Amino acid sequence: MSDQNVRNAGFTPSGITGGSLASSMMSREATASGGGVPSGGPTSTLQGMGARGTTHSSGFTSTGISGGSKASGMMSREATTHGGGVPRGGTTSTVQSI
Repeated sequence: MSDQNVRNAGFTPSGITGGSLASSMMSREATASGGGVPSGGPTSTLQGMGARGTTHSSGFTSTGISGGSKASGMMSREATTHGGGVPRGGTTSTVQSI
């Protein structure tokens, strides 16, 4: 994943761009969680990466998640929480897809 892909999706240093994939994700996530975007969810994770420009060091790559990376730790925690699998539409799968 590149910093440019994250920014192109609308996650930027100045915030989420209106009318973007990011704003659509934020809206759906806020609706699903009763009005707020939860910390650690896909929107907040990607916005943090977009604001800091840290996607290259996170472990989300075009060939998969790098072992021993922040991404692999995130995937492991999410899988443990969901009984062994990473849910479609969850933080790990959403961030990896972008």
